[in-house]
Amino acid sequence: MLNEQYRSYLRWVVYQVYPRSFMDSNGDGIGDLNGITQKLDYLKDLGVNALWICPCYQSPNDDNGYDISDYENIMTEFGTMADMERLIAEMHRRDMKLIMDLVPNHTSTAHRWFQESRKGKDNPYSDYYYWFDEKPNDWQSVFRGSAWEFDPVRGQYYLHSFAVSQADLNWDNPAVVKEMQHVVDFWTGKGVDGFRIDVIDMISKDIAKGKNAFGPRLHEFIRALFGRENTRCLFTVGECWVGEIDEMIRHCAAERHELSTLFQFDHMEVGRTGGKFIPKKDSLKSLRDILIRWQQLTAEHDLLYTLFSENHDQPPMISRIADDRELRYESATCLAAMLYLLKGIPFIYQGQEIGAASARYGSIDQFDDVETINAYRDFRRTMPEEEALERINFGSRDNARHPMAWDGGEKGGFTTGSPWLALHSRYREINVQDDMNAEKSVGRFYRALLRLRAAHEAFLDGAFRVISSPEDPFFIYTREGKDETWAVVCNFESEQEIRLPFACEAPALASLNRGTMEGTYAPYECAAARVR
Repeated sequence: MLNEQYRSYLRWVVYQVYPRSFMDSNGDGIGDLNGITQKLDYLKDLGVNALWICPCYQSPNDDNGYDISDYENIMTEFGTMADMERLIAEMHRRDMKLIMDLVPNHTSTAHRWFQESRKGKDNPYSDYYYWFDEKPNDWQSVFRGSAWEFDPVRGQYYLHSFAVSQADLNWDNPAVVKEMQHVVDFWTGKGVDGFRIDVIDMISKDIAKGKNAFGPRLHEFIRALFGRENTRCLFTVGECWVGEIDEMIRHCAAERHELSTLFQFDHMEVGRTGGKFIPKKDSLKSLRDILIRWQQLTAEHDLLYTLFSENHDQPPMISRIADDRELRYESATCLAAMLYLLKGIPFIYQGQEIGAASARYGSIDQFDDVETINAYRDFRRTMPEEEALERINFGSRDNARHPMAWDGGEKGGFTTGSPWLALHSRYREINVQDDMNAEKSVGRFYRALLRLRAAHEAFLDGAFRVISSPEDPFFIYTREGKDETWAVVCNFESEQEIRLPFACEAPALASLNRGTMEGTYAPYECAAARVR
């Protein structure tokens, strides 16, 4: 059974904010902290009680804030520390929690630590990073090309697992561990309630054995951050590519004092193959089967599970395995019911609550993401531009980073200036204002779903049981609490006649009008009701 601290997290509904693209308060075309503060009541009304805010630290922005040059200052474009303190105060006044994005694997090469480190072996910061006279191996950067870059100042190669301007920190140096402890303590001192930790599995490496992740000291380092008396009370969720339950236990079992939970990414490969830019014909059935597996495994081992299908690195799920055109509303609401009535902590990415879909552009000039631009250059070596753009439009991280569309006006209600990145190609069709006024409103469905979830313990801590069969083209499950049981039906892409092995009350939640849980379900229709 989950301990009380972990059980309390099941009441959290986390909304991920990409600050550069959420809301611009001063007309410079860039979202900012005051813009987030302006929208807190919108988020509270949605049913959100926690925010995960992507990096807002000082940064040159080679990788949109994940290249940090100062962990204890706010990015000038986003505002000031006073703005951050005001945001935290306003969130806490609304009983909302703040989760900061911690990036411990690498810093910007503009960071003071790196600038000192490159001066030479006698510098106190010399071993804050990995330096070699020759490339010790053939590791490749996540963003393509060699992970080793020659620095002419120091006359050696340094490791960058991501962009050239993102140098990997050497955690085997105790001074680095102390620096990152100080960063955590600095922000908790400001009132931060938890952290999402970027690529946490990469902070321990074994270069001699060719391991750039899950190194021998990984769990020691995690405990050094979050196993201390003053940090055990924090909510922590790791970005960690764990595919086996034993490894998840090593990260997240409560008695280990490491992470509260982590993002399990098996389901993020649904709808694509051979890399994120190559689509694969797939359906909600594949997603269902992965969700079932992890619901059962995490329940068996008393672990918290994260319920998500999108984030700042992933294109919208409805554009990969559902219908983001004629049945966009039905697809978005079906995905929501499939995910957020399961057991775990809901994570909603900005725009997901209005059924945002992937964008489409005809020129590489309309993209900003460093990974996307590098991939496009590689694609153009072997394929025509039309095919390269097809791949980019499908898999680009920019799909999740276009400015939030608050209305269908000239600037999408995001800014009065020139947006830093092109507005979503479908923003006049998909925006908050029009969704709220629509007969079929994804946002209204989300509000109803989150209210239902919060009102019934069965959806929070109840047992999960699968009712449908593996071959069924739909998903039926129950959540069984102490005093009540709820049934959830999610149909897939074709019309189906669905029967249940028990009687139910009339649906308390339904994507389309229906008076009973049984009968004909339209494509992507969903409903939930109490079992009699």
